[in-house]
Formats: sequence, structure tokens, C-alpha cells
Amino acid sequence: MLSLLCRWKTYAWLALTTSSASVPPELLRHRYASVQELQPLGLVLHLTRVERRLAIVCWDPTIENRSDCATIIAVPPADYGGTELFLAHLAEGLQQLGLEVVVYTNRESTVKAERRWIYGHSDWPIKNPEHAFVQDLNHEAWAVHDATEHCDIIHVQSAPAITFSRFIERPIVLTLHGPHDSKLSAFYAFYPEVHYVCISGAQSKQESMPRMSTVHHGIDLTQYKLVEHKQPYLSFIGRIAPLKGTHIAIDVAQRTGIPLKIAGDVQPMYHEYFERKVKPQIDGKIVDYMGLADLQVKNELLGNSMAMLFPIQWNEPFGLVMLEAMACGTPVLAMPGGSVPEVVREGISGHICRSVMQMAKRAQGLNFNPLVIRQYVEDNFSIERMAKEYARVYEDILQGIDARRIA
Repeated sequence: MLSLLCRWKTYAWLALTTSSASVPPELLRHRYASVQELQPLGLVLHLTRVERRLAIVCWDPTIENRSDCATIIAVPPADYGGTELFLAHLAEGLQQLGLEVVVYTNRESTVKAERRWIYGHSDWPIKNPEHAFVQDLNHEAWAVHDATEHCDIIHVQSAPAITFSRFIERPIVLTLHGPHDSKLSAFYAFYPEVHYVCISGAQSKQESMPRMSTVHHGIDLTQYKLVEHKQPYLSFIGRIAPLKGTHIAIDVAQRTGIPLKIAGDVQPMYHEYFERKVKPQIDGKIVDYMGLADLQVKNELLGNSMAMLFPIQWNEPFGLVMLEAMACGTPVLAMPGGSVPEVVREGISGHICRSVMQMAKRAQGLNFNPLVIRQYVEDNFSIERMAKEYARVYEDILQGIDARRIA
């Protein structure tokens, strides 16, 4: 039996179990030396079957959003929540590989897996950051304790979570969801035994931990409708924030005269930015603000759009919304920060623009085939590909443990 436990951004965890008959062969190459080695771990040997358990713990303290690092969001999210969407994709992708999944989350989550929780409701946007932080730590401690008793690997999504490695005898994996932060990197240096997973090559080049892998995100293509005939407007989906470049998207629309539809949440720390840079430009003609967008609205907004603007002003670690747009057959016009060159294929799925003027020019001369864009995502950013790559990370760790046990 193989099991995997996963916690995602506040109060979202994932656990997987499966018999060896349904596990990919590459995951079954490990063998403990004896039953005596299995029993102390709470594992059971059934002829050639070996129980394996992995745990993933998640939280997303992004550099641009540090005060919101203890948010409670359903999995998958109803609207805002790229990390939670990734969790849902990973859980369901691993199930497709034959693993039975249990998600530790809040009661409002609808991810297609067994769900467990100690807190019943989402808490977004945050009303009391300190209270949310304490709740998050409580949930995190509970889940790690449970994982330690029942799992072999704990895969966390937050820097604070790796501190638990000092109190447990289980290997730790951490996925880095934020951009490079020198203070966080200094913190990671205290935990060289942790295996770190970056979500883009650009992100990994800025880190120097001894144990690192890179796994790009994947997307559930069945949830996104390909639209071949576009309507004459541009789209922007994301947090209304300076680093996301909402004001630049507005500038592009005003320069070109092409209507822009904006969807995204306005977090408390960015209210002033919204009031000064965004709200005065909303006229219902060139610039229209639609508020938060659930999956249905995303499909309509992105699918019908002639292009999605992604004018980021920071080193974006990945940018899942780029995949969402391309899954609908919609090209992405993006600034080149961070992972963008790894996600957008120039001239095939969009354009990488060096300035507002260049983005405006590209928006006026679009010539893309939606079918080709969709195929590009299917070939490079499927959930299956992502899940298999994470499985290989776990496999390598377990092989190393087995080798040391036998030695």
C-alpha cells in the first residue's frame, strides 16, 4: 500500500493510499530488508506487497503576500487561490496513477478525494491575520503528527512547516511557491536534509540547497473549454496588485482602444492601489472590472478573449493562469519575469513583451491558432505529467532511504 498525505495552503492536506497492484512499477522497486524493519514503522508485509506512505503539507507564504500566508481557502478554490487549484490538480492526478487520495482541508472543499478537517469553513479574505496564523499552525501540527504516524514522506508547502523535521523521523519535501527571498534561503540552509522542489527553472537558478528538483505545474484540461472564435476584448485575471501589473494591462487597453475585462480580488493591503490606479480607470467601455471569477466565469472570460495580458512586474515563480488561458486556446501576452519564458512559447502560445508599447503592438496584430495553443498545453502541462514527475521525486527519496537501510 502506498499512501500520501498533503496539506495545502492553510488547512488543505492530501493523503493517498493504494495497493501495490495499482501502483506504477517504478514505485515498487523498493524493498525493506526484513519484516523486523517494517514493523517499527507500522507497515505490513503481504507476500510481495509493501506498504508505502508519503505525506505532503502545504502553505503558501509568497513574498508579495506575506501577511496573507495563513489563509483558509477551499480545495479547489471557488475563485481566488492558485495554490489550492494546484493542490486539487495534484491530488486528482496522483489518483489517476492509481493512488487513493485523502485531502486534509476545510469542510467546504470539493476536491474529488476523501476529505478530512478540523476547521469547517473557508476564511477568505482574512479578517484577523493573527487568529488565522494560530489556526494554521494548529492544523499543521495536527496533520504532521498524523502523517508521522502513518506516512513515510512528508511533503510540505511552507517554510515554517520544515521546522517539524527536527521532531520527526521522516524525510521532508518542500515545494517552493514564492520567488527567491534571501532571508528564506538563509532559513533553508538550516535544513539541508530537506528535499526542495522548485516550480520553474528560473526559480531553481536562484537557490542553492543541496537537494533540489524542478516540477512545472500541470492543469486539468477537462475543466477548460477550447474556444476557436474569439471576441474583440483583452482579459486580465489575478490579484489586483502592483506586482501583477493590473495598471499596465489598463495602459495597454487604453493605448489600443481594445476593451479590457479584469477579474480578481482586491486584498486589504492593495486597497489603496486599487483606489488610485485601477478604480478611476473603470468606465465600463474600455476598462471593466468583474470582481472575482469562479471556474465558469474564467472559462467564459478567458475562452472568448482575443488574448490574456500577463504584465507581471516581478519574478513570477510560475503563473498558473497562463495555463488556464492557453487551455482555452487563448494566447498570452506577458512580460518576461521569472518563469514566463518557460511557460509561453514565443509565436506558438503567445508573445513575450519587453515593454507596454510592445505589448500594445502585439495586441493589435494577433495571429494565433487556438487549436495549436491548446495542443501545446496538452503536450507540456498536463496533470499526468506533473503527477508522474512528483512520483519520481518521491521514488528517488525512498530509494535512497532503502539503500541506506540495507547498507
